[in-house]
This record gives sequence, C-alpha cells and structure tokens, in this order.
Amino acid sequence: MLTISGERKFSEEKKDKNFHSIETQYGSFSRSFSMPENVDASKINAKYNEGILELVIPKDEKKALKSTIKVN
Repeated sequence: MLTISGERKFSEEKKDKNFHSIETQYGSFSRSFSMPENVDASKINAKYNEGILELVIPKDEKKALKSTIKVN
C-alpha cells in the first residue's frame, strides 16, 4: 500500500475603507493506493512543484510478474 497524506492551508485577507475581512480554509487529506508486488519500494521518488505532486514508482525487474497464455 502507498499512502499519501497532507494538509491544505489557505488564507485571504481583504481590507477596504469600511471593512476588514479574513477568510481561512484548512483541512487534512489522505489517500491510499494498493501497489502491485513487482514495485521496488526502496526507489519510489516524489516531488512537489507548483501544486503538482509527481510520483515515480519503478518496477523491480527481479520480481517481474510473469503471465502465461496457453495456446491449443
């Protein structure tokens, strides 16, 4: 299983001659994914850039899943 979790934080402040407003939003999140058995967990890499999370999940060639199709 691969679990990704984090927290969102957002705050906006508005000022005018007649009012002052502050809006705040926050919350945590978590998402889990089941991974195939041929994933090399020691080489998983993640980077976060400009609001995008990029995951690199390499396969372990030693544990390559083999499938056999029988032809008559």
